[in-house]
Amino acid sequence: MEPVEEQRRRPWVVGVSGASGTPYAAAVLRGLLAAGESVDLVVSRASRLTLLDETGISFRDAHWREDLAEWLSRGADGVPGTFDVDVAGADIRHWAAGDLAAGPSSGSYPAKGMLVVPASTACVAGVALGLSKDLLQRAASVVLKERRPLVVAVRETPLNGQTLRHLVALDEAGAVVLPASPAFYAGATHIQDLVDFVAGRVLDAAGVPHRLYRRWKGELGGSRRD
Repeated sequence: MEPVEEQRRRPWVVGVSGASGTPYAAAVLRGLLAAGESVDLVVSRASRLTLLDETGISFRDAHWREDLAEWLSRGADGVPGTFDVDVAGADIRHWAAGDLAAGPSSGSYPAKGMLVVPASTACVAGVALGLSKDLLQRAASVVLKERRPLVVAVRETPLNGQTLRHLVALDEAGAVVLPASPAFYAGATHIQDLVDFVAGRVLDAAGVPHRLYRRWKGELGGSRRD
């Protein structure tokens, strides 16, 4: 029999695909950990190349906790040490992208749901078509079949008809399609503000509380007066 602690643990699965936008993923992960949520992390093979290109960080399975700590400490402008995140003490697990026997690959694994951020068009297509070519796609398919929340933060522009049809299919299957499209009414003054807005909307869709952006209060120019 599993320990009681294991039975009670219900993490959010966070999938990071190969689209540009690794700062979005970092902001979502920081938000989840700040809210006291448990996290299961899946970093695709393609996303490791993007992470290396955008941050200079090599994400390694054997040293994932150290690499994650360095990643989450950086701001959207790439400056190290911008955020103080206790990765060592956080309830976070990492599953290799090629491990199709991992916990999130099964519907009996007690996950709350899944956040794919950023989501590439290839990832969108794979999930919409049920390809399950890696753990990220398989975990997303499991979340859909179990009727759990799935938020797909697609990061691509422009979008062609094929991708739009895949996004409609995900919407019809119950996923929240959330383009990585920052707004400006919240009074953004830094690139981090724009990243945090998108991350905050992802967390909103998952029902996770946060303070990542200033919410609309129905007052024109309110952000300039605060």
